[in-house]
Amino acid sequence: MFSVLIPVDGSPCSDRAVAQLVAHSAWFREAPEIHLLHVHAPIPVGRIQQHVDRETLAAYYREESDAHLASAEALLKDAGLGYRRHIHVGAAPEIIVKLAHELPCDLVTMGTQGRGALAAAIMGSVASKVLHLIDRPLLFVK
Repeated sequence: MFSVLIPVDGSPCSDRAVAQLVAHSAWFREAPEIHLLHVHAPIPVGRIQQHVDRETLAAYYREESDAHLASAEALLKDAGLGYRRHIHVGAAPEIIVKLAHELPCDLVTMGTQGRGALAAAIMGSVASKVLHLIDRPLLFVK
């Protein structure tokens, strides 16, 4: 079965990536195995661990991620496409690449902000970092 990883952050850009997959799902002989991923940036743990236990922190990450996954999940449900959700905490580019290998996914589809090359080079972007790290087909949706 063809497997697709879609990293989402709740932005219109990531919703467009999901919408493109939905719009082109007929390209596949059978419905692809879809993996929705949200990567939450870690909260600096330093002194916060003195005041917040691990369960509370995990609940916070889950609640925040649920909100970021909601619109992508709604698009897939409306299209009648099944999916698995994944929530991770860490550096998004590295986690995207690692999960694409672990699952293993045939394609990674992700939205991009559409910044120019100079802005991306100065500010960096998740999409450009994934492009340099991954060895799988990658579809960017602008």
